[in-house]
Amino acid sequence: MNKDLAAKVLRDPVNFMAFGFGSGLAPFAPGTFGTVVGALLAWYSAHWPMDWRIVTAVTLLLTGIWICGRSARQIGVHDHPGIVWDEIAAIYTTLLFVPATLSWWLAGFVLFRLFDIWKPWPIRDLDHRLHGGLGIMLDDVVAALYAVILLVLGGWYLS
Repeated sequence: MNKDLAAKVLRDPVNFMAFGFGSGLAPFAPGTFGTVVGALLAWYSAHWPMDWRIVTAVTLLLTGIWICGRSARQIGVHDHPGIVWDEIAAIYTTLLFVPATLSWWLAGFVLFRLFDIWKPWPIRDLDHRLHGGLGIMLDDVVAALYAVILLVLGGWYLS
């Protein structure tokens, strides 16, 4: 990891948030580390009323557009792999739709990461065509949507 980048991330509150409170500085798989942070936030808030959890998800998603866009401009790289606020917001949103059990959350985690890495249509197109904070956030939101669809269909089929 570039020491100048790490210093910039750790000194600036916007970069610190965009880099998942430092998790995006991981030397490998920063997106997965960011996803873990989002899952921990979901676990922490799992006992909250659903309306508060939905407000939290919407807040994470909407503020992420600004946070990710500003961080990308500051460091000069669009959708730098270390910017993981989008993974945090997307996994948090994904986990709203499944029971708070280890097996469901593990399935949500794996499916979200699979779609985020694989980037099936239209995720790859969104990732390449949209710039700024919206582009950084939207591909992960669609990956989360794909994961939720499979989880909901799987839950319906298994019940």
